[in-house]
Amino acid sequence: MRFLLLVLAGSVTLAGSVTAQTAPDLTGGTGTIYVGGYPGRVFVVDEATEQVVDDITMTLDGPPSSMSLSEDRTRLYMRDRTFEQIEVMDVATRRTIDTLTLSEGQTKVRIRNFRAAPDHSSIILLTDTATKQIDRFEIAPRALVQVDLATHEVLREIPWPDGEERTGVNMLFSPTGDLLYLFGNEIVALETTGFEEVERWELSQLDEGGVGPFNFGFRYDPNEEPGFYSGIFRVRDQVQNRRLMGIARINLAERDVDFYTLGPSEPVGSFALAPGGRKAHALLSEIGHYEFWTFDLEGRRIERRQAVEGRPRMSVTPSTNGQILYIHQAGDTIDLYEASTYRYLRTITLPGDMSQMFVVP
Repeated sequence: MRFLLLVLAGSVTLAGSVTAQTAPDLTGGTGTIYVGGYPGRVFVVDEATEQVVDDITMTLDGPPSSMSLSEDRTRLYMRDRTFEQIEVMDVATRRTIDTLTLSEGQTKVRIRNFRAAPDHSSIILLTDTATKQIDRFEIAPRALVQVDLATHEVLREIPWPDGEERTGVNMLFSPTGDLLYLFGNEIVALETTGFEEVERWELSQLDEGGVGPFNFGFRYDPNEEPGFYSGIFRVRDQVQNRRLMGIARINLAERDVDFYTLGPSEPVGSFALAPGGRKAHALLSEIGHYEFWTFDLEGRRIERRQAVEGRPRMSVTPSTNGQILYIHQAGDTIDLYEASTYRYLRTITLPGDMSQMFVVP
């Protein structure tokens, strides 16, 4: 057994390399794993048996390049590799119920991001539009549009805050669907009747006694409480001129941010909440060096970190009972590790390479 000494923010952890073991009595729960696959498929894996129970052929051109589970977990929204088509799958029946594209004739509309309303009535698209003329392409400004999901009619173009076009935007509806939040250096709340701005929250103005403004990425997490967002953030310590890393949790309704630093910034990503929200898992990934991390969110500390063999390009997703970590992304395998010890358990082999994965309770 080889050992590695790991140090962060004054804490020392003695970690050993992981040895492959089997634990057939330990399973991830009774949920369902949905995996986008090549060339245009969704693999359905039963969590209890770890068997592929369905191999769904989609109408998408190529594998899903982006997948989003609806807030009520009844629909799966997927975008194709051309960025022109959205396909909607009913989770209960595992069948396509709708496809959507705004491209027509010589006009190509590429969807850079999307977010469906909680009641499935409409979808917000971030679009690039290009029209091919005989001697040139006419490129329209990047736009944020609302599309009726029943008729596929463009209901309106949503004005950019301050009239300033953005190259990218993360979006989130409030749990009741009455507000649409746009995330950047600030959070802008738009009411969803006329999409007028009702509130603005300058995240960049937050600081902590000499620590500079912070920002962190927003992503969908099925274990997140509605109306909240948690994630890793990084800031610049202006006194010692170094980067720090920590955890932040935003309460959108109360306009409150709870954040704390953990130590020097390290290349940790793929942050995912464990069921119950008391812990979170993440991965450190460098060339030739990989680590599993577990955060104790109630104790505001790093509970455990350990070097593992790892694999290039990997993401972590906790099982529905929180006892197993699924390591995935790229390739045709999902590696299973025990969440409490990081010991390798076994591997699920899929019928084809994957693009993205969701675990649905």
